[in-house]
Amino acid sequence: MTAYAIAHLREAVPHPEIADYIERIGATFAPYGGRFLVHAARHEVVEGDWPGHVVVIGFPAIAEARAWWDSPAYREVAPLRSRHIEGDIILVPGVPEAYDPTATARLMREGLAAG
Repeated sequence: MTAYAIAHLREAVPHPEIADYIERIGATFAPYGGRFLVHAARHEVVEGDWPGHVVVIGFPAIAEARAWWDSPAYREVAPLRSRHIEGDIILVPGVPEAYDPTATARLMREGLAAG
């Protein structure tokens, strides 16, 4: 099942280390089947507040996403970003292709009735 690394990065002053990070990051996730799904794109806020930028990297599964995050290659380049850009990063599994949200709603209703 596909998994994602999602970053919400705040605005930052451009810095040469950020350019180095951007140049090098692709090589860190390629061995794990990762690829950019969203990067350097302008987003449209339709509800709430979302300052900064969003980055989404897709992986074949959550195991590969975790392996990339913990890899020596990524740990080596991560400070190039984190020294200059604040943000939040999550790893999250996707849903199966046949995912049915009504099943989730049914379980929620059952929990509410029991509680």
